[in-house]
Amino acid sequence: MAEENFVDYVKICCRSGAGGAGSVHFYRSKLQPKGGPDGGDGGRGGNILLKGNRNMWTLLHLKYRKHVIASDGANGAKNRMSGASGEDVILDVPLGTVAKDAETGEILFEITNDGEVQTLLEGGRGGLGNDHFKSPTNQTPRYAQPGEPGKEEWKILELKVLADVGLVGYPNAGKSTLLSSITAAKPKIGDYPFTTLTPNLGIVAYRDMRSFIMADIPGIIENAHQGKGLGIRFLRHIERNATLLFVIPCDTESIQKEYEVLLNELQMFNEELLDKPRVLAISKCDLIDEELQQMLKAELPAGIPHVFISSVTGYGLEALKDVLWKTLNG
Repeated sequence: MAEENFVDYVKICCRSGAGGAGSVHFYRSKLQPKGGPDGGDGGRGGNILLKGNRNMWTLLHLKYRKHVIASDGANGAKNRMSGASGEDVILDVPLGTVAKDAETGEILFEITNDGEVQTLLEGGRGGLGNDHFKSPTNQTPRYAQPGEPGKEEWKILELKVLADVGLVGYPNAGKSTLLSSITAAKPKIGDYPFTTLTPNLGIVAYRDMRSFIMADIPGIIENAHQGKGLGIRFLRHIERNATLLFVIPCDTESIQKEYEVLLNELQMFNEELLDKPRVLAISKCDLIDEELQQMLKAELPAGIPHVFISSVTGYGLEALKDVLWKTLNG
């Protein structure tokens, strides 16, 4: 059920409000039967806004809301009274939501802070009343500006999971088991590839009441950047993780080769991912003894911190937390 509720991509049609028209009116009273122009301005059309909400983790609430429509601004009135502005539509979204133009693919902005508000689609401006157009040579202008029409555009909202540590590895490498062992998260675990179909988040409790967030991303395979396996659908979630934890089982054919394949997939997707700090966890070490561990150390990639772990027995998990905390905090 959790997998069905996790939605990280929606496409919605947005229509902002039209601006109200300016008023054409002239002041009239018993003492001043032929007063000057006093038409007010039209109100602006309603905007469509996105607001960051730290209590949300999915775009599910927008999955079936294909049209978002803001109201129009009211027309201006006499006595230089401006029309009311159209009511804005505010859509709450999880932190890490990226807004894009559906036609061009251009990234408009990203919501990263709780309470942050960004304009997804701006409403039309209200027209000026005839009071603005009076002059010494035209003291009775009988015209005013119409309001600007609203805009109708398709927008794409994509969610990128925000976490301190992102788990990177082949399907069935033990990432979900690791997450369930050191956090309270309960991801789906099974002895077959692609058990994890949606990202899972968990809070890792550390020493002295400190903690950090870990994200389990669905497994990556060779040529994932070309659409193979689950493709690039979930690679974007890795972009917002501060540190990458590569999880490779000890019984794989070549730890070095598997690490290079994973690294290459990240590079082909986004070269900036290579700038992130990396840690290597060799999982399922309950299957080997100390002697085999020493033999495996010879083929580990150079220049990257590594820890031998077993999520089943708890072996090496505290050491892994220490390395991750040190990496996260420089």
